[in-house]
Parts: sequence; structure tokens; C-alpha cells
Amino acid sequence: MQFWGYKRKEGRAGIRNHVLILPTCVCGSESARITASQVRGAVNIVFNTGCSDVQANTDMSQKVLTGFACNPNVYGVVIIGLGCETVGHKPLREKIQAMTSKPVVSFGIQEEGGTLRTIEKAVRAAREIASDAGRQQKELCDISELLLGIECGGSDATSGIASNPAVGELSDLLVDMGASTMMSESIEWIGGEHVLAKRAATPEIHNQIIEVCRNYEEHLKAAGQDCRAGQPTPGNKAGGLSTLDEKSLGCIRKGGTRPIVEVLEQAARPTKRGAVVMDTAGFDISSITSMVAGGCNAVIFTTGRGTPTGNAIVPVLKVTANARTYKAMEDNMDVDLSAIITGEKTYKEMGRELVDVIHDVCNGRLTKAEAYGFSDIAVDHVCRFV
Repeated sequence: MQFWGYKRKEGRAGIRNHVLILPTCVCGSESARITASQVRGAVNIVFNTGCSDVQANTDMSQKVLTGFACNPNVYGVVIIGLGCETVGHKPLREKIQAMTSKPVVSFGIQEEGGTLRTIEKAVRAAREIASDAGRQQKELCDISELLLGIECGGSDATSGIASNPAVGELSDLLVDMGASTMMSESIEWIGGEHVLAKRAATPEIHNQIIEVCRNYEEHLKAAGQDCRAGQPTPGNKAGGLSTLDEKSLGCIRKGGTRPIVEVLEQAARPTKRGAVVMDTAGFDISSITSMVAGGCNAVIFTTGRGTPTGNAIVPVLKVTANARTYKAMEDNMDVDLSAIITGEKTYKEMGRELVDVIHDVCNGRLTKAEAYGFSDIAVDHVCRFV
């Protein structure tokens, strides 16, 4: 299978060709938003951190921002910082330039003399980059260039028995074609980690999966917390999920059955092709943020209760097997998988249909969240001061 995409010099192919207006900190987010609104083809994110933080959180912020810039869906980057923040615009620009040949420029609001002067310069730079991006022609790319992030949120009983198995089938089919898939939310492996670990390609990967879950529970225990206090969520319980173990068994099903070839740290880029997993928090927006920073060029999101979530850099395709949710939130849901519940189709048949839908998204079909211009970002913090 092939799709029409944008080939990058670094070897990856994007399914979008964005000019990314990237704030280094919360203080640059509004200027980034206004700049993006003035340039066709530009997108921005709202970054809620980047300053007054411990080193581990600063490192994570830089990792996520750098990952966004290097995502294959991005043609070029305009960085906007304040000037006194922990994640400075110049060091971030240099870090990105060391990792990619994309055009990257940066501005500091304090250095440029305020918001208006910064926006003026940033808009001019963004328009020039957008003009160059508009000249790039799409090329036929092999499906092996696809790295699909797999997410779930607002899960209910239909998730584990229908939509997640269908997406698991999609994952297996894509991996068999040579593509790669990434599943995250390691807190939602707990209770089912032994099942997930059986898919490990090596004993080392098996042990890594078990260790990720053990370390997470011990970390919370040391702080006097229990992950089961917030899991399942009230919405999960109302939807028919009674325990974290039950939720986890449904969660891991969406990752398919193919061998897991790599376990990644949060926001890290894969070094192998195939089915991979990433150690992230159980918060779906944070997990998508990390997977996009890790290089996913598309995300599929299963939900039972419904969600409006989208991402500025990567299309997020939302699917549900709950017919009532699809009807009630048709403005947000992209695909109705309820035929699995009614028995009209099997999860394998719907998985095969999802291959065609993902193929269309790769070729330019907008997801509903993408058409609205939704941009949900959340960076998981190692720790915070209160």
C-alpha cells in the first residue's frame, strides 16, 4: 500500500505539511496563536509550561517541543519565546537545527521590543516558510512511512469488546504491511501487563513491560498514592467498567497481537519498525502529546463515552462502537463501529475497513477535530511545586 505524502530529507514522510508556530513557554503561547492566525498553512500549540520548573520537567518540555518540531508532518518552524524563560528560544532553535534540516527561526518577545514587533517578524518569517512549503509536491510513499499512534479515552464496555479489538486488527494489518504502530498509557497496562508482555519480541522487552508497571505503582506508593484511586474514572464506571484490571485488558487489546519490538520512554522516537509501546501517563491528551513528539504522523482514538480531542500537528481519528455516543457526538466522532455490537460485522471486518479510512487520512482527508482546528496539548510532569 502507498499514500501521497511529503518526503523529508531525514527519511520520514509526513501526511501533512504544516508550518509550526512553536512557543517555548506559556508566555509565548498567545503570540504564537496570533501569528498562526495570520498565515495560511500555519498551526500553533498552546504550551502551558516551559519555565520556573525543576530540571527534569524542563528537560521533558524541551524533549516534547523538539519532538513536535521534528515530527514529519511539519515542514518548518517559527519559535516564539519570552526571553527569560527556562526553555530559551535560541537554545531550542539550535537543538532542533542539530536534529533536522527543516527551516527554523526564533524570536524573543523581550528582545524584539514587545508583542506587536515580535508578531510582525514572526508572521513575515512564517509566510516565507509557508510559501516554500506550498511548492513542495506530494510523492508516492510506502505505507512503511506511517507511524500510527493508538489511543483510548472515555472508555466504556463497548471499548473492550468492539472498538479496541477492531483497532487491534487494524494495527496487525498495518504492521504486516510494513507500517509501525505505537500504544501508550502504561498505567492502563496494570493488571494486564503479563498479557501484554507475552507479545514481547525478546525476554528483555518482556521484562521492560513488567518493570514499567511495577515502577509506576511503587512510585505512587512512595508518595502515599494508589493508581486505583483514580482508575477507572467516573465515566468509565458509568460506562460499565468496574476495575483497573478490566479496563487494562480492554486497553491493551487495541495494540493488536504482533510482537512488540521496542519499549520507549515518554516522547522518545522509535528506532525500530513494527509494534512499539511508550511509557506515558494514563491521561489521553498527555499520551497523544508524547506520541506526536515521538514522531507519530497520525493517531486513532477509540472512545465509548465520546471526546472532542484533536492535535494541531497530527490528525486524530476518533472511533466508537457505542451507537448512542456516535449519534449524540456525531460532530466529533469520525467512524461508527457499532455494527460490531449489533452483530452485523465482525471486529476483523471493521479493522479492515479502518485500513481504508486511515489510508484516506494519509492522503489528505481531514478528521473532524482537524477541520475544527482543535489543538489539545498536555505535558506530563515528573514533579511540580505546590
